[in-house]
Amino acid sequence: MNTDRLLTRREMLRLSAGTLLSLGLWPGALRAENAAPGGTFSFVVVNDVHFMTDRCGAWLDRVIGKIKAGPQPELCLLVGDQSDHGRARELEPVKEAFARLGAPCCPVIGNHDYLSQTDRADYEKVFPERLNYRLEHQGWIFVGLDSTEGVKYAKTRIQDATLRWLDDHLPKLDKKAPLALFTHFPLGERLASRPLNAEALLDRFREHNLRAVFNGHYHAFTERRSGDLTLVTNRCCSISVANHDSSKEKGYFLCHAKDGQVTREFVEVDTAGLGGGAAPGKAARPGAQP
Repeated sequence: MNTDRLLTRREMLRLSAGTLLSLGLWPGALRAENAAPGGTFSFVVVNDVHFMTDRCGAWLDRVIGKIKAGPQPELCLLVGDQSDHGRARELEPVKEAFARLGAPCCPVIGNHDYLSQTDRADYEKVFPERLNYRLEHQGWIFVGLDSTEGVKYAKTRIQDATLRWLDDHLPKLDKKAPLALFTHFPLGERLASRPLNAEALLDRFREHNLRAVFNGHYHAFTERRSGDLTLVTNRCCSISVANHDSSKEKGYFLCHAKDGQVTREFVEVDTAGLGGGAAPGKAARPGAQP
């Protein structure tokens, strides 16, 4: 196929989401080049806190202090595994800590936010109506999705309820508005923990001006670029568990929306005096990974 010319809409419809990403051709973004770019603002993205003990509370105090010392974020995205065992006593301190930012806190559920394979009652109690949802901010659309299959950490499938929600709600959105998507499980790089049907989810966004995808679960930095679209994971923001690539840095993304694009920087938070995390690549829940 000759990719030196812009593909027609009919040609693009025949291609999978993965192929479009590989070619750097995201149809919705290409057609929205002359659309309104949205506002200019900052937001933070935090993944995999894995709250367990009081030491985690001291760590979050340090994280919140670091965030507040920088540009004031207008949103905070929490991309899953806020807790380690899905208990309200782990989830509530996370909610309370990030509420101190004075900005809307937008979580999505992770596999560690379940009490059991079929029980996520505590998550839904602490974070009501935060499974599949959207919000609009300064001309941008943010979409948070449940990408989990219970406590499973690999070879998962995004549940039908999430795909049905997309089918019901995406047609109602402005396709030209810049859009950021956030889920727990990684959608970009072909990691072992990427859901088996990740492309079925991404495919639903092909008509939209998708600009950034933020994911957790894999505690390490990865980036997949496709034109102006980036799909990323990050090192975990946890004092209790380690990064999967054996890196030592812990922190979050500070992101800036401007001119319809998102730029980001990793902000490291000092772990000194709080003790180390788990062994590299290990999660705290017995028998579980990421």
